[in-house]
Amino acid sequence: MTSGAVLIIDDELRSQESLKRVLAEEFDVLLASNAQEAEAILAGDLVQAILCDQRMPGVSGVDFLRHVRETWPDPVRMIISGFSESEDIIAGVNEAGIYQYITKPWRPEKLLETVRDAVRLYHLQKEPGGVGAESKPSHGTLNRVLAERRREQKKMFEFDRIVHDPNGPMVDTLALARKATGYDISVLVTGASGAGKELLARAIHFGSARGDKPFVIENCGALPDELLESELFGCKKGAYTGAYQDRIGLFELADGGTIFLDEIGETSPAFQVKLLRVLQEREIRPLGAARSRKIDVRVISATNRDLENEVEQGRFRRDLFYRLNAFPIHLPALSERRGDIPRIAESILAEVNRSFRRKIPGFAPETMRRLCAYVWPGNVRELHNEIQRMVVMAEAEEPLGAHLLSARVGAERGAAKNFNGPSTLKDQVEALERVAIAKTLLDCAGNISHAAEKLGLSRVGLRAKIDRYDLRRDVGGGYEQ
Repeated sequence: MTSGAVLIIDDELRSQESLKRVLAEEFDVLLASNAQEAEAILAGDLVQAILCDQRMPGVSGVDFLRHVRETWPDPVRMIISGFSESEDIIAGVNEAGIYQYITKPWRPEKLLETVRDAVRLYHLQKEPGGVGAESKPSHGTLNRVLAERRREQKKMFEFDRIVHDPNGPMVDTLALARKATGYDISVLVTGASGAGKELLARAIHFGSARGDKPFVIENCGALPDELLESELFGCKKGAYTGAYQDRIGLFELADGGTIFLDEIGETSPAFQVKLLRVLQEREIRPLGAARSRKIDVRVISATNRDLENEVEQGRFRRDLFYRLNAFPIHLPALSERRGDIPRIAESILAEVNRSFRRKIPGFAPETMRRLCAYVWPGNVRELHNEIQRMVVMAEAEEPLGAHLLSARVGAERGAAKNFNGPSTLKDQVEALERVAIAKTLLDCAGNISHAAEKLGLSRVGLRAKIDRYDLRRDVGGGYEQ
């Protein structure tokens, strides 16, 4: 028995099907590829929630949902965006009255819970004496719903929930991060891609006095300067080609809370100047606007680059570096904390079991041995993907066997030697060298010249070591020369 109807509006059929698979067991799912099809459905069907992609043919998701609000005010409106994240948006901050932003890539269990909340809110609106006049959500009720979600998030992202070996290197890292929660100070988290920098930033935010306020995320390496400025600072209609409406920036949405600027090392010098001014003056001026607006936002930034070296090379502003680096925290790579792997793997498996509705009881001993021996150049993110794949491949509800491991993880050639075993000194040195090269290649986004410079090798020498350790398969295959 379904608990409501959800309309999905997305012009990509694969996205439609992915969303439908997650929601279909619990809701009646209606599909539309464009605004016209969606309007026809809304005119003839009772819909409790609308899940709309931001990019659609002919009209943006925000523009369409503004029209929906005026014509069909009852459904709870949500939007999927591939560019930025703000899970704690206060309802009513924009004209479309969007209840929730959901970012790509979304997690099935999180998406399902968000849609459940939206449908519950719809029914709350319909109860006698419920949400407010004309069956429209009152901002007070929505704010209470979002406040409850923040309390749940605060529990979810507590430091104690970060899985780690109680005797491993993460103990010191977490102790340092806990100190940052007590002071309103800028934090710079460094570490390899996929190591969990965002998770640590969330723990710092929700453990601080700002924990009941918004936590907003932007990947600074994903957008060109003009779009990044619009995302962070906002813009007025007509400020640039494609600016068809006023846009509230993420700094303003994060007012009172925290903004997490991921991949800060990827920004251009021109953008760095503008960000520095925002941090110095504590105010923003949207693109095309005549006046600035004061903001109260804590900044946590993250990078997989060596920013001090970037400063020395003239690629990152020294004054901005000092602004961001008031409280530095380094997050060790997974290869540096192998004792964490069994606990993290079990935690990931429990999450994947819930998402995929499986009951896999754990890992066979040989499987866990190989998971612990592998280098993991992609860190926790790669481990998560590997376990997801194994669960999909498993045909029975029994411990995951080593035969389910992918070739790069399961093969002994892809594993670092166990230093407590009978390996020779040469084996140990080569294993450490392999880890160092794999990590540097990831940090340099596969750029051989940059990686060779950091490692003190020639490009020819580095390419020879890549071939020797078979890193093309492990790190991704394609490299820039």
